[in-house]
Amino acid sequence: MKLQGQIVDIKNRRIFKGEVHIVDGKINAIIEKEHAINHYILPGFVDAHIHIESSMLVPSEFAKLAVKHGTIATVSDPHEIGNVLGVKGVEFMINNGKQVPFKFNFGAPSCVPATSFESAGAVIDSDAIKTLMANPDIKYLAEMMNYPGVLFDDDEVMKKIAWAKHYNKPVDGHAPGVRGEDITKYIAAGISTDHECFTYEEALEKLQKGMKILIREGSAAKNFEALIDLLPEHYENMMFCSDDKHPDDLIVDHINKLCARAVSKNIDVFKVLQAACVNPVKHYNLDVGLLQVGDDADCILVEDLKSFKTLQTYINGELVYDFGKVNIKNVAFENLNNFNTEKKSISDFKIASSAKKIRVIEALEGQLVTNEIIEQATISEGNLISNVDNDILKMTVVNRYNNDKPAIAFIKNFGLKEGAIASSVGHDSHNIIAVGVSDEALCKAVNLIIQNKGGICAVGTSEEKIVPLPVAGIMSDQDGETIGKNYGHLDQIAKRLGSTLHAPYMTLSFMALLVIPSLKLSDKGLFNGTTFKFTSLEL
Repeated sequence: MKLQGQIVDIKNRRIFKGEVHIVDGKINAIIEKEHAINHYILPGFVDAHIHIESSMLVPSEFAKLAVKHGTIATVSDPHEIGNVLGVKGVEFMINNGKQVPFKFNFGAPSCVPATSFESAGAVIDSDAIKTLMANPDIKYLAEMMNYPGVLFDDDEVMKKIAWAKHYNKPVDGHAPGVRGEDITKYIAAGISTDHECFTYEEALEKLQKGMKILIREGSAAKNFEALIDLLPEHYENMMFCSDDKHPDDLIVDHINKLCARAVSKNIDVFKVLQAACVNPVKHYNLDVGLLQVGDDADCILVEDLKSFKTLQTYINGELVYDFGKVNIKNVAFENLNNFNTEKKSISDFKIASSAKKIRVIEALEGQLVTNEIIEQATISEGNLISNVDNDILKMTVVNRYNNDKPAIAFIKNFGLKEGAIASSVGHDSHNIIAVGVSDEALCKAVNLIIQNKGGICAVGTSEEKIVPLPVAGIMSDQDGETIGKNYGHLDQIAKRLGSTLHAPYMTLSFMALLVIPSLKLSDKGLFNGTTFKFTSLEL
């Protein structure tokens, strides 16, 4: 097989007319040759850090959407399903991904559970990490979110890192806002990357101290604009990633969009493609071709080097996407799950109080970090209630693995004027998380999730909708186009209910993410992510 086009040679920083000869899935020759074809041939894009589960699709369905955008591989942390189902969940992701022509590269989740301050569905300890690291399908130790454990030399944390070193596999980092001597120690432990930088200065310090920095642009956390100006000078040590990409967004674009945005800022195209294609392959030692003779034929044809609109995608020489048509088959799989809680009553969401003031989580648009703010308490009949006029709404996290009493807090910036939204996608433990204007609305939304053993939903006075997620309570058993459209519809309902957030469900899912400062809610109570301690709702 021969591919003709303008060949983009990233290694030698040149573009020339030629042919790529493919034999048995490998690049047999690259020949300079005159022709009249104007499209470009380049290595496929690699998402350097993503939780496939955030797309609400199993790997085989994720692949069908990703190849449309020229993505041929991912560096995937199965942390989400790990927190629900443990090693069994990781094995599900690997086995499902192997059944399609796409290069998933899974890591071993380092923090299951992420902390001891929440209820998860499983534990992956250092002995399990040892077993996973010995598996050639496991490429790295996934993000070490327990950075306090690293800084304080926690024995179990250090054992996990040691097993990654033993098998000569990279260790991914997760250290939002960690600077100075603390980040120096964190790096010295053997941690080589970070995708959590949200300021230029933080990323620059980490780069200068030897870390690889990932520019993250997902559905909720968007750090591209803050970090992209570092790329021209530090392109050899930077990569692009999504971290979390919801299905409606994945239908539209992927890493190709980040390349287009970078080039539009007049950043050298070879530097952009180094970050998008080459650096993840080199850093993680991936079996992914880079358009060199002898490599796997993992390459894409794009219309131009401005929009990076993908025309064709080849993986191991197989044409998996061809001018609008995806050539990836459907895969049968079992709907594994872990849901064990009973329906709740309205009284479960009441909280008696005479407090004058309360701590409130301030959600921030496009960020995983939150602020802690102090607001006036609103009390009716001796109970704390939402203050819709001031956008101080009641929030709950409900343990889905045991039948426990819901935890309650309050949150600002969701903007709901009626009803409630809820989800069993609640990082990291994936308990049920909901925000609503009243106890009645919260209860209705939570019970809808329980009834379906997982999903995302919206309930209002005149409409109600749920998108079921029967695979571990976090993924659909439907195809990407269907789940993307259904999710988009649900997003519209949330906005009709009043939400002013760009991605209300993605933002909601991170409000229980305790390892990201400052104030979050777990099923066990209100948590200060800066001090790593529980704190009181009432003042």
